[in-house]
Amino acid sequence: MSEITVTVFGSSQPKPDSLDYISAYKLGLNLAKFNLNVCTGGYFGIMEAVSKGANEGGVKVTGVTLPVFGGKPNRFITDEIGCTSLFERVEKLISIGDAFVIYPGGTGTLVELAFVWELLNKGLMYDKPVTVVGGFWDEFVNFVDKRMEFEKRQTGLVKICTDEIEAINYLKKEFSL
Repeated sequence: MSEITVTVFGSSQPKPDSLDYISAYKLGLNLAKFNLNVCTGGYFGIMEAVSKGANEGGVKVTGVTLPVFGGKPNRFITDEIGCTSLFERVEKLISIGDAFVIYPGGTGTLVELAFVWELLNKGLMYDKPVTVVGGFWDEFVNFVDKRMEFEKRQTGLVKICTDEIEAINYLKKEFSL
């Protein structure tokens, strides 16, 4: 089994018939096709969709949960890591990931993206590909990259992908699969 794990961030709100859910499910299936393990926050929406696809594909699916959110983790995770604080959860999600795929989400997803980006920006994390999927984050990524250029910092740390297929192709290239 692969030792590479892709952490996927995104909203808990998408339902199984939504475009984002279907895209994340396909992402999970394709990650499994290339024997890439998956890590998510362990609950519903994007987390469930990618977990379901990866689980059906037979790879390890880690859910990093936090009891304060209430509810049970989704049934597709194979390993659960329980955390006691939001900070611990975000740190664990990031430390497990060898790459990051970010779907649309709210402030929690924004925090996760920003934290990953800051670790790369400050040189505290290296060689971990990051991509946003689906157009939701495009304006934000371009805005921050312009600021990074103004500050004479590295740009292009976050790759914009239109869909899960482009994200998979990006990860295949980054990991020489």
